[in-house]
Amino acid sequence: MFHPSISRITATTALLVASVLPSLPEQAFAQTARPAKVVVGDVELHYIEQGQGEPVILLHGGQGDYRAWQSLMEALVPRHRVISYSRRYHWPNANPLTAANHSALIDADDLAGLIAALRLGAVHLVGTSYGAFTALALAIKHPELVRSMVLAEPPVHSWVTGTARGATLYRERVATVHEPARRAFAAGNDEAAMRLFIDTFDGPGTFDGLPAERRTSILQNARFFKAITSSSDPFPNLPKDAIRGLRMPVLIVRGADTDELHRMVTEELGRLLPKADRLTVPRAGHGSPRQNPRVFNAAVLEFLDCRK
Repeated sequence: MFHPSISRITATTALLVASVLPSLPEQAFAQTARPAKVVVGDVELHYIEQGQGEPVILLHGGQGDYRAWQSLMEALVPRHRVISYSRRYHWPNANPLTAANHSALIDADDLAGLIAALRLGAVHLVGTSYGAFTALALAIKHPELVRSMVLAEPPVHSWVTGTARGATLYRERVATVHEPARRAFAAGNDEAAMRLFIDTFDGPGTFDGLPAERRTSILQNARFFKAITSSSDPFPNLPKDAIRGLRMPVLIVRGADTDELHRMVTEELGRLLPKADRLTVPRAGHGSPRQNPRVFNAAVLEFLDCRK
């Protein structure tokens, strides 16, 4: 059943809670905490940890790394133990690009190893984009490790490619973004590849208009996109029956202005989890946690408080 304050959060609760949260920039990359490192198998994962209480793990999207969640960490640490980590091909990890089939399934295995290494037990997961995809993959394989999930537009494209419109949108995305980016990476032009991705999700000209430090941060995480564009299965299917069988509380988030392909996938996730809470973030697209962090952060705080 929908929690009433979450189901109305776009119009009421989120904006009210947001009004008392600290005023922070869209994405704060300055990080005062020094990261620690765990090694899972032969994979290094850097992370930062703050606060006490039930553990909350933050899973960034493709553009980010452990630094991407600074404003949400500041909102959560008074009440929770918060861990933000960099997935295997994100800064500052130095893992070689060896897997020809990198996907969220591999990232989910890394996440399970991180949880075990830090002896966290069951955790709350907050993920955006590919981080949300990773959270879903972990929940299917290890539901005992997941207390609850906040999922902002996981790109499980296979759910909609069975429809004519979904198949068309996905083919267009591959042809106009992934394939040209793969060729740019192969030619050693990481900046051109990342400009394609950023301008696709955030609008033409966005990459060149970003502050220099933001562009640098994005380029530091280009290795993930290099792995995905060369992967044999970058967006693997997650069985719908397995998703329907999930029993932990879930908050499904999408940006009001997100692109059609991600909107279709998010709507399908809602159909698979009809009891999940929902949030549409105003003035945001696919990257709602960084595009409208005050509303997103307020919703996460409210959702986790309801779990206590």
